[in-house]
Amino acid sequence: MAFISKKASSIVSGGGTSTGGYLSASKLGDGDSMRIAIVSPEPLEYFTVWGETEEGQKKPFRFLSEPSPSDIEAELGEFKQRMNYEGTELEKPKFAISLFVFDYADEKIKVLELAQKTIIKELDKISQTEDYAEIHAWDFIISRTGTKMSTEYKILPAPRKKGFDSKIQKAWEDAIEAGYDIQQLAVGGNPFGESK
Repeated sequence: MAFISKKASSIVSGGGTSTGGYLSASKLGDGDSMRIAIVSPEPLEYFTVWGETEEGQKKPFRFLSEPSPSDIEAELGEFKQRMNYEGTELEKPKFAISLFVFDYADEKIKVLELAQKTIIKELDKISQTEDYAEIHAWDFIISRTGTKMSTEYKILPAPRKKGFDSKIQKAWEDAIEAGYDIQQLAVGGNPFGESK
């Protein structure tokens, strides 16, 4: 039995309430992991370009197809396209997917953004394996080891935690009723409907 509560553990490890309604593997610390259950029928697929203002405000801009430099310039408005890690050129648009998941850390429906090719490839591979054909019946554990340029991400399927099928179903039904819509990310809208 754990000494501290799930909530306390989640807060000190960077998960839970401190991340709001969004999850990202890149926000995991070295050696950390998250357990999720996929609830979206399908992911939203897009390219992300990060914009910054002179004051340092950052904002993601999403495109449903790979954008041209003129597409990026037209969409960013007062924002400037972010430079790459080395600061030598503009950061290239990055392919990503977003989907609604049940986050076991605080038992809520959240948006999971995956921009790491290794995780996306492995999730695709798992989903095409006969044993995991019903991807919504499994849990997934996403983990991170290393930092900066030596970071490795993994995603592993796991049997559904006992007693959680009905909790996950109820949370997803409540989210749908509240107007959750993953497509809103593509137009800069709120994917959590009017409730968030």
